[in-house]
Amino acid sequence: MSSLFTGFIVAISLIVAIGAQNAWVMGKSMRGEHPGAIAAVCISLDTLLIALGVFGLTHVQNWLPELVPLLTWLGVAILLWLASQSYYRAWTGSTGLLASAEPSGASALKLAGQAALISLVNPHVYLDTVVLIGSVGAQQAQPGVFVIGAAAASALWFTLLTRFSRKLGGWLRSPMHWRVFDLVMGSLLVLVAVSLIV
Repeated sequence: MSSLFTGFIVAISLIVAIGAQNAWVMGKSMRGEHPGAIAAVCISLDTLLIALGVFGLTHVQNWLPELVPLLTWLGVAILLWLASQSYYRAWTGSTGLLASAEPSGASALKLAGQAALISLVNPHVYLDTVVLIGSVGAQQAQPGVFVIGAAAASALWFTLLTRFSRKLGGWLRSPMHWRVFDLVMGSLLVLVAVSLIV
């Protein structure tokens, strides 16, 4: 259960941070452009990359045991830097979410391809899933259970994001709500970094 919970918390704290992928998914979902197809692609790719990271680094740990602790400390540094960015945005505020109201009219297949492309060309996706989540998962007593927990976090997030983006979009248009969101995300990232150190 500990590995399952750790996988879920680590993954959700990294995946939820609004980056290029999430902003694109939210924009398309707010306009009702095949959200189910987009969610399926994002969840599948996340699960594949998380499993690759965890099991790949598990093998690396067996061959080069000193490399995984080094990646873990690198992960701690990156997590704390991301947290500091979230806290900075929470302190200074932002303009809120801005999204076009006009759908593009693209087919589900085309949008699925775009979702795959924006996921796979985004370096943060590899940093989050393969390096950060992978380095934590490689140290778990049950790495397979950790992967299930992390994949469940991705499935929950993208399901909620695509299903409720229209309502969430209205909430995130408020700069104050963004500040609260960034504060919570920063705190989650610090929590994950501290758990890695401990």
